[in-house]
Amino acid sequence: MEFAHITPLKGNIILTDAFHLNASLLNDKNLYKFLWVTEGRVSLEIDYVGITLEKNEVIPLSSLHHIVFKEVDGKYLTLLFNSNFYCIFKSDDDVSCNGFLFTGTSNIMKLRLSDIYSSLLEKITSDLYQEYNNEDSLQEEMLRLHLKRFIITCTRIAREKFAIEPRNENTFYIIRQYFTLVDKYFREKKQVKDYANMLHRSPKTLTNLFQLYNLPSPLHIIHERIEAEAKRLLLYSSKTVKEISGILGFEDIATFSRFFKRSTGENISQFRSRVLSNRSSQ
Repeated sequence: MEFAHITPLKGNIILTDAFHLNASLLNDKNLYKFLWVTEGRVSLEIDYVGITLEKNEVIPLSSLHHIVFKEVDGKYLTLLFNSNFYCIFKSDDDVSCNGFLFTGTSNIMKLRLSDIYSSLLEKITSDLYQEYNNEDSLQEEMLRLHLKRFIITCTRIAREKFAIEPRNENTFYIIRQYFTLVDKYFREKKQVKDYANMLHRSPKTLTNLFQLYNLPSPLHIIHERIEAEAKRLLLYSSKTVKEISGILGFEDIATFSRFFKRSTGENISQFRSRVLSNRSSQ
C-alpha cells in the first residue's frame, strides 16, 4: 500500500509499506525518511553499516543516507518527505529535530517505542491514510500537520532516550546547533574552535555540554561527519581519491589518507575492497 501527495511546488509526502520495492523512491536523494517496523524484523545496510530493526523500532534518516534492504521478515511503514513539502530548517522552532533526528552522520539513531508511543504513531499514520482520501483544498495542510505530529512524537522519544529535561532544553539547543553547523561547514572547518566561535561559546564549554549528554566529543563529531562523507563518496560515486580529497577540504591526498587511516583503522583501498567484496559475496 502506497499513498503519495505532490504539491504544485514539487513537495512530496509518501507513506508506504513497500519502500524496498520502489526503486524510484530508493534512488531519490531528496527525501527524509522515518522507517518503523510494526511486525517482525527488517535488516538493512545504511550507507556501509548493517542494522536490524525489530518490532516497534524506528529510525530517522536524512536525504544523504544510502539504503539497501537485505531482508524483510515482517511488516514496516516508511514515511518520506522532501524539503519542498516540509522544511525542517525553517520549521525548527516547531519540531526541534534539526541537528538531532536528521544529521549527515552514519551513526544511525534507533528509537524504541513504548506501547504509548506506538499507539500514538498508529493514530497519526491512520490519520495520514484517511487524509489521503480527502482531495480538497485543505488536504496539503492537513498532511503537513500530521507529518509535523509524527516528527514531534519521534523528537520526544529521542529526548527521552537522551534524558533531555525541559530545564536543559536551552543547553541541548546549543548541541543541535553544533551538529547543524558541522553538517554545513565540515568541508572547510575542521577545528572545534571554529564552531565554538560561531556559537559564541568556548571549546571547553562545548566539551562539557557533550559530556553532560554522554555524547562523543565535539572533535569526534567533526571527524565522524568527514568520515561518513568520505565513505559515501568512495562507495557511491565515481570520483577519484584526489577529487574526494579536494571536496572534503584536505590540502592533498596524503593528508586525507592519513586522516582516513587514523579514523577507520583501514587505508582507503582496504576499505573499498572490503566493502565491495562483502557486497559481491552476498
